[in-house]
Amino acid sequence: MTDSGSRSYSLREIARRFGGEIAGDPDFEVRRVATLENAGPDSIAFLANARYLPQLKATRAGAVIVGKGDRAATGAPRIVCANPYVYFARVSALFNPAPGARPGVHPTAVVDGAARVAGNAEIGPCAVIERGAEIGAGCVIGAGCSIGEDVVIGAGTRLYANVSVYRGCVVGQRVILHAGVVIGSDGFGLAMEEGRWIKVPQIGRVMIGDDVEIGANTTVDRGALDDTVIEDGVKLDNQIQVGHNVRIGAHTAIAACTGIAGSAKIGRNCRIGGASGIAGHITIADGVEISTYTLITKSIDRPGTYTGAYAFEPHRQWLRNAAQLRHLDELARRVRALEKKPKQPKRSTP
Repeated sequence: MTDSGSRSYSLREIARRFGGEIAGDPDFEVRRVATLENAGPDSIAFLANARYLPQLKATRAGAVIVGKGDRAATGAPRIVCANPYVYFARVSALFNPAPGARPGVHPTAVVDGAARVAGNAEIGPCAVIERGAEIGAGCVIGAGCSIGEDVVIGAGTRLYANVSVYRGCVVGQRVILHAGVVIGSDGFGLAMEEGRWIKVPQIGRVMIGDDVEIGANTTVDRGALDDTVIEDGVKLDNQIQVGHNVRIGAHTAIAACTGIAGSAKIGRNCRIGGASGIAGHITIADGVEISTYTLITKSIDRPGTYTGAYAFEPHRQWLRNAAQLRHLDELARRVRALEKKPKQPKRSTP
């Protein structure tokens, strides 16, 4: 449950901002957003899934947001809309606006004299801004952040504590980088010579578009020669590895613990489930959805949903099935051999 402080909004004011049809008292005022289960009389909640209809009937919420098909499911004051979850997201942002920058440079921060920092940007404690870096208007650079040489950070971007952006990388406008994100570290570029690894210099950059959000402790490697590119509106969850020269298309969302190997190209408006693996040097088309724990080892050229994970089952049954899988190749050979044998004529019965 969240609280906007003393500010409240009537359903009329909310609908004026975001649309939707009001059923019930349009002057009913709410002060916070909450779940159906935990809402109070001054809260607004939402119903986006029929499985929660019992909670809707039992909720103490003063008002709710519902879809058109659930208009009559409650007698509480309500806003009826096409997509309750999206509508709720907008209402939640209304009640919980992100804090703005507090202009100034903390006394413990180190800002190189050749860096350019907008006058209304906030530079937090122990942050380091190196030579030639450019920090745009209204940016927030959190405590302990490290901004390398010639980095460009676009207007309205927020870096939480201990984010590192290596030299030469470009971060767009209104980007959110959560704590521990690393942008522009060296990709895993190595060449073998006589049993020893030789490092391949990584001389590309990372280019991040506008309105991107990257979760805590995610790493995005710089390109080996060309740039690693994350296009506008991409959303990356926590603890994702993005290899060198990867390109992620606009408005793609990727869940936690996914690994993307070097030079993979992921299309626009894709959705990739958590703990998935994307092999290097492959291309994934626009509009692809990849299920959780799926390993993609070759290119996908058509939109759709792709799944490669086995459903769980009781352990003993899993062991039996795993044992059979080990003999799958042998079984396939036997089937092919049987198919090649000439068919025996049927014996006629006397």
